[in-house]
Amino acid sequence: MTASENNISILGCGWYGLELAKELVTKGYTVKGSTTTASKIDSFKQLGILPYLVDFEEDRESFSPDFFNCDLLIISIPPKRSTAEQHTFLAKIKRIAKTATIYKVPQVIFISSTSVYGDKNGEVTESTPPAPDTDSGKAIWSAEKLLLESPGFTPTILRFGGLIGPARDPGRFFAGKSNIANGNAPVNLIHLSDCIGITLNIIERRAYGHIYNACSNEHPSRSDFYTKAAVASGLEKPEFIDELKDWKLVSSINIPAELKYVFRFSINRLVLQ
Repeated sequence: MTASENNISILGCGWYGLELAKELVTKGYTVKGSTTTASKIDSFKQLGILPYLVDFEEDRESFSPDFFNCDLLIISIPPKRSTAEQHTFLAKIKRIAKTATIYKVPQVIFISSTSVYGDKNGEVTESTPPAPDTDSGKAIWSAEKLLLESPGFTPTILRFGGLIGPARDPGRFFAGKSNIANGNAPVNLIHLSDCIGITLNIIERRAYGHIYNACSNEHPSRSDFYTKAAVASGLEKPEFIDELKDWKLVSSINIPAELKYVFRFSINRLVLQ
């Protein structure tokens, strides 16, 4: 790491963004973290994160230009699950991209989702054309296209699979429920530890300018995985319907090719390596 690569701003310090910020601080990076809540300022400071109140909602846009004085901007603000958000989210990303360009941010990582593919009843890779079938997936794909077409910086797209980890125990997702559809569909998941590991790998290798499918290469069926997860958490087993409907299997070409990354979390074994 050189001094010119040391300054990272994270727009959105939620479940993933805050853990990433903490890890970057431990590795010696200067980390600027955004929040829209003033009460979080002190806790950010205690973690060694430089806190900034940043808001890109149309009716209350506010930020410090110093937040955008960085070598890398990580945008981690998923859209809400509503039709209206599809339009407001894109407008928000457009304002962020414009601001990043004005302040000459060289690199942007956008935290996206494998929901941009929709369910194609087959395997998808980074070369598969997105065809989202949910409002949130459509909003994210629109934001991706806007960033990929922005001339002011190099965009990197990081598409996470379904998120599991601390406070997102998969054993609780379906515990005790019955007649759950699509029991034979493969799961496409990623643990928080691998979300962080892959992001750090991109930064440390400076492997920018690519699209990455960040998803475990283990894909047990929904029935097998969530039943095992419930048992591991000491919860009642769920009951799935023995069927296969509307599914996809997310694979990555670019993570092994560009990052040589080895996943730490085994989806099949529910353990960290």
